[in-house]
Amino acid sequence: MTARTRARLQLVVAAMLFSTGGAAIKAAAFSGVQVASLRSGIAAVAVLLMIPAARRGWSWRTLVVGAAYAATLVLFVLANRLTTSANTIFLQSTGPLYLVVLGPLLLHERVRRQDLALMGVVAIGLVLFFVGAERPVGTAPDPARGNLLAAASGLTWALTLLGLRWLSDAERSAGHTDANPSIAAVAAGNLIACLACLPWALPLGAHGVADWAIVGYLGVFQIAVAYLFVTAGLRHVPAFEASVLLLVEPALNPIWSWLVHGEVPGAWAIVGGVLILGATVVKTWLDARLAPLAPAAVADGA
Repeated sequence: MTARTRARLQLVVAAMLFSTGGAAIKAAAFSGVQVASLRSGIAAVAVLLMIPAARRGWSWRTLVVGAAYAATLVLFVLANRLTTSANTIFLQSTGPLYLVVLGPLLLHERVRRQDLALMGVVAIGLVLFFVGAERPVGTAPDPARGNLLAAASGLTWALTLLGLRWLSDAERSAGHTDANPSIAAVAAGNLIACLACLPWALPLGAHGVADWAIVGYLGVFQIAVAYLFVTAGLRHVPAFEASVLLLVEPALNPIWSWLVHGEVPGAWAIVGGVLILGATVVKTWLDARLAPLAPAAVADGA
């Protein structure tokens, strides 16, 4: 097996692990805020132990970006407990919509006409999630509020991506061309998410072995091991190809929740998700053509 083939498999496995988050979050008997705290706490320890790069290059910038990522992690968990997994992952994928707006403001990036067109497509997809009223079900008891939290996670995810670009630019300016600020921000974000939620997560109460196994799986495998594969895979796969392979996550996420919980997203949500993911693929392709040597950022993996 060639290094490129192995790297592709690592990225696909990482995306598959990321994709199980929605179903597993819904399965744990802990409250949403308890899942958010425990999952991120376990993930922070596991990432720091498994990935040496996560222990290097910390700075105040790492904490700032980590705070944006922490907000994404917490919003993702809380949204999953209120609305469907499909709605949560698709609405979080609206990050490119906010990047077009925030990039020029925060990083002085130029807006291209094709970016505005794709922003329009993503905006239409976003609106479709709020067309009509979804019926509350056991795994999605408050779809309207959950959709709002998921949409907010798209904004915080966009801020995270902008922050990662800022970190990378700072590292290059300092001459640290071998640094990996993305994975340090992942560790910092999980640590911040755990500590921020902890006061509301206590006391934990009595829970069975299965519930602890679920949050342990979420922290160790769904986040830490997945990022271990991502960091390994990105060394041998171009940014565009890596981004496309990692789209396995939003594609599989609703399927796991359907298989485990019988959860079926609404028709408007499916159409909106297709528009959002389609626009994301096109934007990634256009960005890769204009900057073929640009490294891939951190994977979604909330």
